[in-house]
Amino acid sequence: MAKYGPKAQEEVGKAVKEAKEGKLKSGRSGKKVTNRKQAVAIGLHNARKAGARVPKQ
Repeated sequence: MAKYGPKAQEEVGKAVKEAKEGKLKSGRSGKKVTNRKQAVAIGLHNARKAGARVPKQ
């Protein structure tokens, strides 16, 4: 299993929490995210954009 930096873990945690609350929306379509794996992927994407230490896709 890949190790993520603390900032990446924080971003993933935020995304999963938003998904549980029903507030997380996907990219262009703007549909609600219901899949936990998709929420994790969005969190990792946001972490990469913020410059956190995240393994390549």
